[in-house]
Amino acid sequence: MTDLPEFDDRSWCAERRVEVAHYIQTEALPFGRVSEEPSWFVAPYISIWSVEDAIKPGWPGAWVICGDLPTDFVRTSAAASARDALRELARRWLEVSESMARGEMHAEYSIGTPDDWPMLSPILRSRAELLDACADDAELWPEV
Repeated sequence: MTDLPEFDDRSWCAERRVEVAHYIQTEALPFGRVSEEPSWFVAPYISIWSVEDAIKPGWPGAWVICGDLPTDFVRTSAAASARDALRELARRWLEVSESMARGEMHAEYSIGTPDDWPMLSPILRSRAELLDACADDAELWPEV
C-alpha cells in the first residue's frame, strides 16, 4: 500500500481565494479586496471569505462561500459572522431547492435551467443541510 500525499490546506485555500476574486469580478459584485485567509474553512469542502465593501474600503461588505458547492455570497448586513453566513446561505439554498423541486422559478435566485432542476434541487438541498449542520457544530467553531 502506498502512502497518499499529504493534503496541502494552504494551496487549497490559495486556490479558493483566486476563485472568490474571479467570482466577484465576473459577477460584477460591489466588493473590493478578498481577505488574505479564509475566515473559516474545512478543506477540501468549504471556505468562507470576508470581502471588502467597495463603498467603505477597509470594512467587510460580504461573506463569500467557495469550495465543493456553489460559490455564493451574503452581505454582512444579513450575517455578522462567517457562522451566521453559513446559516443564511443554508436558509437561502433550501428555499431555492424547494422552488426548483416544485418546478417554480425562485423570485430572487436562479441556478441552472428548468430542465436541470430535477437533478440540481436535491444536490442544492444536501449542500444547504451540510451548511446548516456545520453552523450548528460547536466543535467546528473555535471559542472567541
